[in-house]
Amino acid sequence: MAEQATEAVRGVAGRAPQWRTHGVRRRSTRAWRIRMSAVIVSVVVLAVLLVPPLTQLDQQAVDLAAKLQPPSWAHPFGTDDVGRDLLLRSVYGLRVSLLVGVVAAVVATVIGTAVGALAGALGGWVDRGVMRVVDTFSSVPHLLLGIFVVAMFRPGVWPVVISVGLTHWLSTARIVRAEVLSLRSRPYVDAAISGGSSRWRVTARHLLPGVLPQAALAAVLMVPHAIWHESALSFLGLGLPTHQASLGTLVQTARGSLLAGDWWPTLFPGLFIIVPTLAIAGLAGAWRERLNPRRRSELTL
Repeated sequence: MAEQATEAVRGVAGRAPQWRTHGVRRRSTRAWRIRMSAVIVSVVVLAVLLVPPLTQLDQQAVDLAAKLQPPSWAHPFGTDDVGRDLLLRSVYGLRVSLLVGVVAAVVATVIGTAVGALAGALGGWVDRGVMRVVDTFSSVPHLLLGIFVVAMFRPGVWPVVISVGLTHWLSTARIVRAEVLSLRSRPYVDAAISGGSSRWRVTARHLLPGVLPQAALAAVLMVPHAIWHESALSFLGLGLPTHQASLGTLVQTARGSLLAGDWWPTLFPGLFIIVPTLAIAGLAGAWRERLNPRRRSELTL
């Protein structure tokens, strides 16, 4: 019996380093993923800021003699069906899609933060009424509601921004409301109320500053979703006009080329949608782990 107990203790002691090794491997993998995401986001930001002013090339220039050329040294991403350079068009399209995504995310975050803070701070029938409105809008698919909003305007950047902003504030409102309800039970909030502070003063001085990190994280997480939403609307022909380069319009205009066997006009704009959005989501995930240390500690086990 003593020998069996000794062997069991040795077995447990031998497994402990494996747990630590697994945790170290997970941490190193996560750190590598964060670094790669940061590098990709940095390259994307530098490209959209520096390439257009430095190249001084017209991304709308048509060269029918060079149409549908495969990738080469002269055109690393090839050319489209009218001879335009796809690398330059993809950079311009990413510039427009990022603009739409960032502005729409900010608009949706401001609306969601205001609605969620109002519902959580006032409580009672106001909270119940606001959340029923949120549930009603949530029952309608975002894309369908976005199509309805965009259809009321002429194709352009700002109708897409309005559409994404008005359809993506619901999750932020829920997050902010839950955080406000959590903050209302804190001792310093009770002390402020007992000291005679009004409800609006407590909301402005104690509740809103407490929800800003969560609201900012929601805005960052919303940027990739807004880019995909803009690309979907443009692909359907309801977002930006076809002559204006965006990632959605590039994929939409390349459908005929793909059916003819020319893969590059669809592949590279699609990669410009997927890779930056995954990188932004990776950085947002690292930020979320930092805001929630308990979840981060669980991930390292």
